Amino acid sequence: MNKLTSSLFVLAVGGLMTIGSAAAQTATSGAGPGVVDPGHPRVNQVNRRETRQQKRVANGINNGSLSPKEASHLEKREASIQKQEQRDMAKHNGHLTKAEQVRLNRRQNRTSRAIYRDKHN
Repeated sequence: MNKLTSSLFVLAVGGLMTIGSAAAQTATSGAGPGVVDPGHPRVNQVNRRETRQQKRVANGINNGSLSPKEASHLEKREASIQKQEQRDMAKHNGHLTKAEQVRLNRRQNRTSRAIYRDKHN
């Protein structure tokens, strides 16, 4: 892949991450994916993990350890987790139950392992 194609891909993935974050922040309550709310520790914990994992994917793209196909797949997984978080929070007025947090963490664990595998293959 040439340098121009790589640069365009990095810009596209960055744009998707930005759009996903902006869409997540438009939740009706003050809390939501990507929004820090001191009154919602479960939401904040899930959001911190999402942020760290997005940075790991971005670093993999920048240093070449992730192919465009791998990065795209990982971003889709992250987006799916964010959508699930939004649905769960909508059910409970901006909060996550302990069971919902556990389920989201389990999905984030699987995605984290996939990031590691993809970056080290």
